[in-house]
Amino acid sequence: MRTAVIGLGWAGRSIWLPRLAADPAFAVTAVVDPDPGARAAAVEAHPAASAFATVEELDTALVDLAVVAVPNHLHCDVACAVLGKGIPVFLEKPVCLTSAEAQRLATAERAGGAVLLAGSAARYRADIQALHGLAGSLGRIRHVDIAWVRARGIPGAGGWFTDRGLAGGGALVDLGWHLFDVVGPLIGGTDFVQVIGTVSDDFIASGTWNAGWRGDAPAAAAPPGDVEDTARGFLVNGDGVSVSLRVSWGSHEALDGTVVKVEGSAGTATLRCTFGFSPNRAGDSELTCLRAGEAAPVALPAEPIGTEYDRQLAALPALLADPGNRGRAIDETTRTIAAIERIYASAGVVRTLMQTPAPVAAGR
Repeated sequence: MRTAVIGLGWAGRSIWLPRLAADPAFAVTAVVDPDPGARAAAVEAHPAASAFATVEELDTALVDLAVVAVPNHLHCDVACAVLGKGIPVFLEKPVCLTSAEAQRLATAERAGGAVLLAGSAARYRADIQALHGLAGSLGRIRHVDIAWVRARGIPGAGGWFTDRGLAGGGALVDLGWHLFDVVGPLIGGTDFVQVIGTVSDDFIASGTWNAGWRGDAPAAAAPPGDVEDTARGFLVNGDGVSVSLRVSWGSHEALDGTVVKVEGSAGTATLRCTFGFSPNRAGDSELTCLRAGEAAPVALPAEPIGTEYDRQLAALPALLADPGNRGRAIDETTRTIAAIERIYASAGVVRTLMQTPAPVAAGR
């Protein structure tokens, strides 16, 4: 499958180009980035690839699939342009930043006749797949607790990641997308009738909470940014299933960790692991099932960090070949971004209330 990688930042360079080169089902035939240095480095590593500065220059005769890994604010524009050329798109998360962008992507997918696939690898983890398999034995699902908390993991401080206009949000947009990807199959989707949330930014101003493992070099004297480093939400769907969600780029924890706890009428399953590429990990994944006071461990296969991305890449040819997948990713995306927007809206209301002076009682 002749593949173009559009966007040669950290995700394009570190996640997708090496995996595409290592998988015999793919051939990197094009790279696209406005930075001439990034293009030159990519072509040096992938000599068979043609290099382009813009998507408009991309030759459709060279490409069967485009992997889009540009900064968040460009996701919708770039994906729509590529879909308009009739090229299938694998779009990194967050797939879009607003519900209006989701509708633009849906229109572009229909008009171009090519399928849009969403890049969120969490559901391809072996431990998450084991949890999803176990959930069927838990009876009726009542509640899910899900959290991804980094000790120190603010990405690209001083760059676009911490600029709301470019990133669309902070930890909720960045990490929360993966958590919604996990929750959806457990509770039958991410349609919610009630959503409340709050955000905070206690850690983002301090350089000591940066994600140093990314190799980012913060700009000198850069402002701390205007996004949240932590978001918390409580959501309820139409079947009465509740979800408690927390994401944090920074915290007082010693290690990064992810916890998914699924409570059902016939038992509770708890997965403790660490999502992502950070080396500051909480240890091997552990899955336990609790029934009537008796906890039993569930065996999990050991896998190297990032295996979920290998697994997701291996699944792409079959997903692209199935006409039933057209529209599926955008349907899920529409629900996910709606939930994220409602958490931000709720958090905005709370902040407004906190900043509004209390009324003065009559006679005082």
